[in-house]
Amino acid sequence: MTWSEMQPLLEQACTETLIMVGWSTLIAVVGGLPLGVLLVLTDKGGLLQNTVVNKVIGQVVNVGRSMPFIILMVALMNFTRWVTGTTIGSEAAIVPLAIGGIPFFARLVETAVREVDHGLVEAVQAMGGNTWTIVRKVLVPEALPSLIASTTTTVIALIGYSAMAGTVGGGGLGDLAVRYGYQRFETGLMWITVAILAVVISLIQFAGDYAARALHSRGGRSGPSPRLRLLKAKEPAAADVSKVA
Repeated sequence: MTWSEMQPLLEQACTETLIMVGWSTLIAVVGGLPLGVLLVLTDKGGLLQNTVVNKVIGQVVNVGRSMPFIILMVALMNFTRWVTGTTIGSEAAIVPLAIGGIPFFARLVETAVREVDHGLVEAVQAMGGNTWTIVRKVLVPEALPSLIASTTTTVIALIGYSAMAGTVGGGGLGDLAVRYGYQRFETGLMWITVAILAVVISLIQFAGDYAARALHSRGGRSGPSPRLRLLKAKEPAAADVSKVA
């Protein structure tokens, strides 16, 4: 197969993979972020401690993470057909990709949020902040570098899932590699596909690492942390004491 024959196939496959991974990542982030935060808030000692809710959410996330993606695609075929009207193609593959990505990202969010200094939470509580304020002003902003890294990991995982989706007619680079590289013995096209995936994953990892380091160097947020604001509020009193002494 010549390059002129490969080029349109590769362009179409790259576009399909981009659509699948892009939409599934967006849905995974939107669905996984609140789940991960809830796992922390409802855990023992959390702001919304609730053992039953925590166990239910945790079990749902564990089941979703433990199921192999190929089996998940087969199990969700009826649901996928109900949502998209078909079980074949890149649009249909978005459904299992997103559902598989939500619990994966939720666990990463949970780990990231747990790393936030509890002293910041106590400082905001001391200033009268409620749970929503703490989540919006402390937990998510302070965990942002780790959340960026978690998103990067999720994107890379979904690229791998999308390649598996190609083996059952999901489209994209995985489907191209199977149909031409394996079934038609077009070894050159298969290795080009592998090279494209390797380059894309490397670029995504580099961009994610760079963004996470940049945010971490700035403290993970644009403004001063609640702890600094609290300390600044106490500085005048400390200065008055020193003058009296």
